[in-house]
Amino acid sequence: MPVQTSIQLFTVKDALEADLDSTLAELAARGFTAAEPYDFVRRAEPLAAALKANGIAAPTGHAFLASTSFVNPDGTTTSRPVPAPEEVFDAADILGMTTVIEPYTDPALWQNREHIADIARQLNAAAEIGAARGIRVGYHNHAHELEATFDGKTGLEVFAEQLDPRVVLEVDLYWVARAGVDSPTLLRTLGDRVIAVHVKDGTLDPETVKAYPPADQVPAGQGAVPLAEALAAASALEVAIVEFDHFDGDLFDAVEQSRVFLDGTLAETAAV
Repeated sequence: MPVQTSIQLFTVKDALEADLDSTLAELAARGFTAAEPYDFVRRAEPLAAALKANGIAAPTGHAFLASTSFVNPDGTTTSRPVPAPEEVFDAADILGMTTVIEPYTDPALWQNREHIADIARQLNAAAEIGAARGIRVGYHNHAHELEATFDGKTGLEVFAEQLDPRVVLEVDLYWVARAGVDSPTLLRTLGDRVIAVHVKDGTLDPETVKAYPPADQVPAGQGAVPLAEALAAASALEVAIVEFDHFDGDLFDAVEQSRVFLDGTLAETAAV
């Protein structure tokens, strides 16, 4: 089957929180037919209705499954509890979502094998629950899982070795590059477990990457991240997702430019 192009809705979070319907309508007008929701449990029904009204599917989504409390996008932890897996899968059913992906875990947990094994254990347990509902479970990386190394392997590789075969991976290509890891090599190592990628580009300028959110991100294909090579190396890819953590210019123009690049690159890859 052709790889589906999608967009992580966190990219347009400010517009989305202000006006759900018009934001999704704008994304549809920019050529998106799929999206990856975040924080979807609390608003599953209105979100499902708005997506359907705009002809947008939600094959994947982000929700915490290996964390007992909310972890902020900058890596700081909180004491705010997250919904139980059963609640998450109920919401996923409403949205027609078939893969729920853990978006972020505490970076401090990736400093030793025992904590990595515990994250894997929690995801494996969630995968058991999800399998009974026909929903897969996955994990999305940032840089810290790759900056940690154990006997020559990245933390993400150590983690993948401990996952139930039903647990899939969503590799964020920008964060792989930020960690100084070669993404095509990593994708070949992780193999068929990688069913999704975040197609995110940046200049990787050492000054602008220091901020959070990163200040170096640009439309896909205009930066230093080897996106085309990574996409070609993903042997079991099902969905490729446009994302920005931050962009100073016209965000909707930027996501459309990224989609055009992504669609063209995927077509070239399929033709090879």
